[in-house]
Amino acid sequence: MSGLNASLGYFLGIVGVSAVGRVLVTRWRPRWTFLTEFIAAFALSASRIQEDNTTDDVHQSAAPLPPDVAITMLFISITVHGIIMQGVSGNPSVTLMGLLQKDTGAVAAVLSVAAQLLGAYVALLVTGKYWQMELTDMHMIKNMMMSECSTSLKVPPLQGVFAEALGALTFHMVYLVLKSRSQLLRIPIFAVLLTLIAYAGNNYTSGYVNPSLAYAMTFTCPGHTLLAYSLVYWLGPLIGMTLALFLSLGNIPLLFSRNLLYSKKARFRVPKGKTSEDKTS
Repeated sequence: MSGLNASLGYFLGIVGVSAVGRVLVTRWRPRWTFLTEFIAAFALSASRIQEDNTTDDVHQSAAPLPPDVAITMLFISITVHGIIMQGVSGNPSVTLMGLLQKDTGAVAAVLSVAAQLLGAYVALLVTGKYWQMELTDMHMIKNMMMSECSTSLKVPPLQGVFAEALGALTFHMVYLVLKSRSQLLRIPIFAVLLTLIAYAGNNYTSGYVNPSLAYAMTFTCPGHTLLAYSLVYWLGPLIGMTLALFLSLGNIPLLFSRNLLYSKKARFRVPKGKTSEDKTS
């Protein structure tokens, strides 16, 4: 029970600090969107790392954690993140999709992606420092085995690219459909969708569909090279995102000005007027 209390306290601390940071940045530096992306990536990565840690803690107890409880914990974590970070993704593939749609400038996109990766890296550092406090026995074990974590990539890289691309395609198609809807509708739908994608990809890549989150969760784990991780967790989501954008819009606005997939028919039929020859006759 003490381990669960320590994990819950850490999770609430991350949520509180992230919420306060989001409010301060929005109020004092509303144009510095990359700072909110840093906070979003940090909050998501830190909470997901701790959620996995809590699952391991309970698995070590006399009563193993049922799968439905683990899924519920993941859903709650994603939902809370969506509530405190409304309108901010913390996901490089979402940021790059905005660039391809010409909704985000190149400089802003580069700063946001860099901030997201930095946020994931800081989450790793903060979690490591928290484990060094050794509040529970599992924290002591994790602190000793930090460099020997288990990789999330459980299939060959090519199959992993396909799995991440499929998950990203599904996520971004729904994202584009709900882009203009209210947050009250989007948050629970995205939470359910991301939870299902993570559950479906558990035996493949863990279905992160987020390069910065994948960096925090598995890039530092042995088992695969940095190139293999990059191909799976960067190339896969980018392929899925680009394909979703092309299927939704029929083109890539940054690259093509005309629709390559769908033909736009005129809504109103223009009435035939008299020709110049009819008027002169």
